[in-house]
Amino acid sequence: MDGRREGGGWQAIGYTVRKAFQVGPIRLWKAMRSNNACKTCAVGMGGQSGGMRNEAGRFPEVCKKSVQAMAADMQGKIAPEFFEAYSLSQLRNLSPRELEACGRLAYPLIAGPGDTHFRVASWDEAISAASHAMGAAKPERSSYYSSGRSSNEAGFLLQLIARLQGTNHVSNCSYYCHQASAVGLSASLGAATATIELDDLESCDAIILIGGNPASNHPRLMTQLVKLRERGGTVIVVNPAREGGLERFRVPSNVRSLLFGSDVASLYVQPRIGGDIALFAGMAKRLIDRGAIHGAFIQEHTEGFSALKSYVESLSWDEIVACSGVSRQVVEQVADAYARSEHAVLAWTMGITHHLHGVENVQWIVNLALLRGMVGKKGAGLLPIRGHSNVQGIGSVGVSPAIKEAALAGLKSLGIVPPAFSGYDTLAALEAAARGEMDFALCLGGNLFGASPDSGFVTGALGQVGTIAYLNTSLNTGHVHGMGKTTVVFPVLARDEEPQPTTQESMFNYVRLSDGGKPRFDGARSEVDVLCAISEQALPEQRSIDWKLLRAHDGIRSLIAKLVPNLAEIERIAQTRKEFQIPGRVLHEPNFATPSGKAAFAATPIPPPPAMGEDELLLMTVRSEGQFNTVVFEELDIYRGQDRRDVVLMNPADMTRLGLSPDQPVAAYNDFGEVACLARPYDIAQGCTLMYYPEANCLVGREADPRSKTPAFKAAKIRVRVGGPLRDAPRTSGEAATRANMNAC
Repeated sequence: MDGRREGGGWQAIGYTVRKAFQVGPIRLWKAMRSNNACKTCAVGMGGQSGGMRNEAGRFPEVCKKSVQAMAADMQGKIAPEFFEAYSLSQLRNLSPRELEACGRLAYPLIAGPGDTHFRVASWDEAISAASHAMGAAKPERSSYYSSGRSSNEAGFLLQLIARLQGTNHVSNCSYYCHQASAVGLSASLGAATATIELDDLESCDAIILIGGNPASNHPRLMTQLVKLRERGGTVIVVNPAREGGLERFRVPSNVRSLLFGSDVASLYVQPRIGGDIALFAGMAKRLIDRGAIHGAFIQEHTEGFSALKSYVESLSWDEIVACSGVSRQVVEQVADAYARSEHAVLAWTMGITHHLHGVENVQWIVNLALLRGMVGKKGAGLLPIRGHSNVQGIGSVGVSPAIKEAALAGLKSLGIVPPAFSGYDTLAALEAAARGEMDFALCLGGNLFGASPDSGFVTGALGQVGTIAYLNTSLNTGHVHGMGKTTVVFPVLARDEEPQPTTQESMFNYVRLSDGGKPRFDGARSEVDVLCAISEQALPEQRSIDWKLLRAHDGIRSLIAKLVPNLAEIERIAQTRKEFQIPGRVLHEPNFATPSGKAAFAATPIPPPPAMGEDELLLMTVRSEGQFNTVVFEELDIYRGQDRRDVVLMNPADMTRLGLSPDQPVAAYNDFGEVACLARPYDIAQGCTLMYYPEANCLVGREADPRSKTPAFKAAKIRVRVGGPLRDAPRTSGEAATRANMNAC
């Protein structure tokens, strides 16, 4: 395939039409129009404004990701005979896409020691197996994990159950994505989330988009970028890889944009992987040298400026250029473009957080905002672009090793005394499992195996756990590669099938109410119902807990309102139908919740470039246009011009230097693993390369940012050698069709 120089447009419309005819056009329309929050990214839409509308009521607000996720949930259920016909070893040979395409889970599954197949179990047997394991496990040898697909109600219940059992080993997928943002923002501003609301994107005059590709991962944000350019604003993209969708995009809901295409990036900057702080420090140096800073704001509302000023003034341009991989001319051009802005939003994704210095990356972005007074006023601020639709909400309701003092006091008032020992973050829980210190684990949604670095290690670590219980809507690689000694898989309902309303929180701190709906088939149950059923049997000594009350989402929301600061409005949301912006988070005034009441500059030094061998490349793992998080819907990545996922995309100069030709079979390898793939040229900073996540996770080590515990998914050293035929060569269309429809057996 040839790389496309734009995204969106007719291909997105065509894809939607094809999916509509696969699942039924009327069925898909009704599902998309239901009053439920979008199932994909945390930009958010839907809820009580109706499907395909944002919080401002604008229609149509929908993207290809939304359609992909909804169509996947509209698959038929997997027949019981499937698990008799296909062994665990056969399932392990399937790709993430093939497992997803098998269909919806409709029956509990159990696999014990020595089993060669999953066995379809009754609900009573599955609940009994999980509850017995939970009840028998010591609290310090139990862990709980949630993805961002689940509701606030299920997430709050999960962490409450963990505290009732007596453990703080509670974590969520944000430790693999934006925990560095939360830590960095908290340290600098006293706030852990976005400082803006959606309307601020309508009035800003510049957006600096750093380390992300919303054209693929958050398509609805592209509407905001295009509208900004149309009103004369500036979009600066900072990304080692040149993404076609960030250069030009066709917004399907905008007739002019659809027909003629829209420019996105005003300026595209390609630092080397890990060179962001050097770039930001160079920008700060230029801004200070020019006097293009907001002196009054700095003096009145910040601290630490003198140290930052001294540091950047001490830097030589040679050091800045060498460490960033960007010329002085370009660094100054970016700084000058930023200096012309009056209302700028600085936004970033995991290209910033997936580093050993991810927190420092975030704090340097804050530094740039503070230098020009771009925090604490309308139309300007900081925006961590979060992935899953409720990952921020899961954190808000306490799915983390430590809970806020107010929540701790609230639990104690209910007679619940959480344990005193420190809880494990996500990676630490896996390392404890590898040491043989984990007897029970419960995973609420997501794919812990697929989301984790060092896949070989994770398989071994999870294999040491006595019992793992998974709650999911469909099969994923974790079910077959991340198995415990005993594995129980519970089929759960999708968001728009829940029998009671649920809530979700967008990355703009906006809480939506999803109505739920009618299940598409019998068999699956609500997440809350499954959690209560397991815990009621496992924790019989908790007689003060009214499990009947906790099965009612209104009852859970009542507890959330009492225990979680600033979420009081959630208590009666099912009755009022009034969705809301969480108070105290949007910073339209320079009021910072730090000890001093001032925002803090952080003059952390530029990290030195990693020492690289002559034949080494720096790898960043990325998602494709055909996937969402760990879920792969399509093998194609149209925007990057890739027809398959087993590729290593390299700068042409690096291919020449290493003696490689396009589409040559190679092995990408390091001390952690090896992937057979094709070498292909791509417009990426020299010395850098990209491969697809989660398949390339086996090449990513477990080194993590010490402050956020986020692994360095964007900075793995690899080598590439000439290889033989691919172990997983492209299949014929007939083979692919057979494997994609195995649920027909």
